[in-house]
Amino acid sequence: MEYAKIPPRSSSKPTPFQVSIPDSQVARLHRHLDLAELAPETYENLKEDESVGISHAWLSNALHSWKTQYDWRQTEKRINSFPNYQVSVTDEVGTDYSIHIVALFSEKPDAIPIVMLHGWPGSFMEFLPCLDIVRNRYTPSTLPYHIIVPSIVGYCFSTGPSTKSNTTVADVAWVINSMMVGLGFQDGYIAQGGDIGSYLARILGSKFEECKAVHLNFCGMQKPQNADATSEALSKIEEAALEQSRLSSMTEFAYALEHATRPATIGFVLSSNPVALLSWIGEKYLAWSHQNPPLSVILDAASVYWFTKTIARCLYPYRDVLRSPYHDLPEYFIHKPLGFSSFPYEITPTPISWVRSTGNLAWSRTHSEGGHFAALETPDAFLRDIEDFVASVWAP
Repeated sequence: MEYAKIPPRSSSKPTPFQVSIPDSQVARLHRHLDLAELAPETYENLKEDESVGISHAWLSNALHSWKTQYDWRQTEKRINSFPNYQVSVTDEVGTDYSIHIVALFSEKPDAIPIVMLHGWPGSFMEFLPCLDIVRNRYTPSTLPYHIIVPSIVGYCFSTGPSTKSNTTVADVAWVINSMMVGLGFQDGYIAQGGDIGSYLARILGSKFEECKAVHLNFCGMQKPQNADATSEALSKIEEAALEQSRLSSMTEFAYALEHATRPATIGFVLSSNPVALLSWIGEKYLAWSHQNPPLSVILDAASVYWFTKTIARCLYPYRDVLRSPYHDLPEYFIHKPLGFSSFPYEITPTPISWVRSTGNLAWSRTHSEGGHFAALETPDAFLRDIEDFVASVWAP
């Protein structure tokens, strides 16, 4: 397979991996779907604007499509068209992890390593449109980057967090850094992140020498104390985005408090029924995107979470971030080059001047379209940002 030549300095010996959900699990999902009953029509779920949650019409159509049209095997085929691996990592206290990655390895000796980090309710699949562009643009011998897209701990095909002790986002950052070092990138790499991945990227950039630069497309934070004193005026796009953020703060974050305060309960609820899972995460794909993504994208997201029993395993970051809002904490100020891409339909858009207060902001760009799932929604613009940022900060 192309783009599958492991870097010669790798010490971790990644194991090639193929996604192959057993037929019995696919059949079991369909039995669940066949038996599913939707809630009765109500004033709330008949609202077509979905201002109070997922609509009856959308969920009914999505369920019908999941049962009769959606083909998981085609999704598997697409995933497996990329090099997939399992990478073994042992953390500081001796816990063993197997981290799933999708990777495009370059054959160039001076290729720049980039790790791209997803969040919730996303997965490694968010970045596949970008990887498609990369494959079409470069050959293995001309690709200027090693692109590594892990399933972070607890997500999809990676090991879950410890069942014996609490796992923090900082713990997972340690695992990601060790994974990158084991892949042979001990001399340096760039971290990119959105959503939960943005916290991981910030920790990598502020606490690990091997991470040389950080690019974010999410930086949820409180207004800095000196924000009003800055001479940097907000753009009209930023002003509109902040108003959107103010409104969203009153309607969009009940889920996060549930994840942070009662993860055991919501984990049981969403693990028991695929339609409940589809409702919970489908709502976010609709609400947090600039334009509604294709239904197939949302069914991919629900299916991979369901088959891998992700939802109960992946909620631990919320409890941690509620207590440790990394983007607001001075100890996680990024002294290395920091880049930021601002997408106006991000659920919590952040003015570039605010982001500047959290690190050595060396590059930024404001977009007129795109939302929370930038790599998925606007892959061309997202990838262009990454390439432009890397070109501006990486010294050969």
